[in-house]
Amino acid sequence: MAVQPVSFSNYSKYQTNFKASENYENPISRKSERNLAILGSVGGSVLVGTLAGLGSSLFPKIKEKGWKWQLPIGAAVGLIMMGLTLPSKLYNTKVNAYAREKEMDVFSRQKSAQSNIYEDIDNEIKDDKVSLDDKINHYATVKMADNGNGMMIKGV
Repeated sequence: MAVQPVSFSNYSKYQTNFKASENYENPISRKSERNLAILGSVGGSVLVGTLAGLGSSLFPKIKEKGWKWQLPIGAAVGLIMMGLTLPSKLYNTKVNAYAREKEMDVFSRQKSAQSNIYEDIDNEIKDDKVSLDDKINHYATVKMADNGNGMMIKGV
């Protein structure tokens, strides 16, 4: 059984390789978020209007007249609900989409910086002029920062 040397040049195959390009497109779309809010509000209004129309059949006077009164009652309740809920949903969606866009921008910048640091370490590892102790210390320091550990005791 032969003992193989440890290769630090293959560490990147275990890392998620995220390269932010100059033409980064944010995956958060305000237009689709707005359309989903409208769809949710309309769907909820249709549901409430249908339930109100069916529930109005419990009243004896409306039950006598049949569906000719139930349909307008359900439609009116649905439109009132949509008028009350849609502006709030659109406003909240706009605010939340803006906040999520900013979070994704910060995330992409962080991953870009992290990728650049790992490329520098990879170049340092491939350089024969840098001592093995410096290579290990720099790599360990970056991994410690990635893992969120604030303190590391290095042997002398």
